[in-house]
Amino acid sequence: MRFNAQTYADENGENSLPARLTSQRAAKVLGFQEHDVPVLVAAKLLAPLGKPRQNATKYFASCEILRLAVNRQWLAKATQVVYDCWKEKNARRKGDEGDRRGVSLVE
Repeated sequence: MRFNAQTYADENGENSLPARLTSQRAAKVLGFQEHDVPVLVAAKLLAPLGKPRQNATKYFASCEILRLAVNRQWLAKATQVVYDCWKEKNARRKGDEGDRRGVSLVE
């Protein structure tokens, strides 16, 4: 099956897919959570349109998002980056909890 804007729109009950997607819509099309998008941008696996400021709404080209959505290699790499990021964050959080309980992780 060929994946394109019309296929996505038909399957999701939408009339059409806009040329620009917000982070939320881009995440939905790619099968990620919205909070994973900044991780993918930081890893340079996704590029927002233009040069938005850090706190600005980020938009992504729907043609690029659809192309990435059918690229198995990109999806595998992006998934691994997200896994690694959350693994690191969780490890740091567990380390912080140990420090709060008076347990030293460094000898």
